[in-house]
Amino acid sequence: MIVRRVVGVIVGLVGLVWLLQGIGVLGGSFMSGSSTWAAIGLVMVLAGAWLLVGQGNRSRR
Repeated sequence: MIVRRVVGVIVGLVGLVWLLQGIGVLGGSFMSGSSTWAAIGLVMVLAGAWLLVGQGNRSRR
């Protein structure tokens, strides 16, 4: 369960960086100002949150 949380945090943080680059908040990259990277970043942020919240509360069978 700890591995899932660590992966969720990493995926969420990487997604946040990509989202911010995609919407133009963070510059200096080929991803800056690209809506494609903004969308990919948003999906990754949501996936990281799902790993932390959705999967974290499930009990083992």
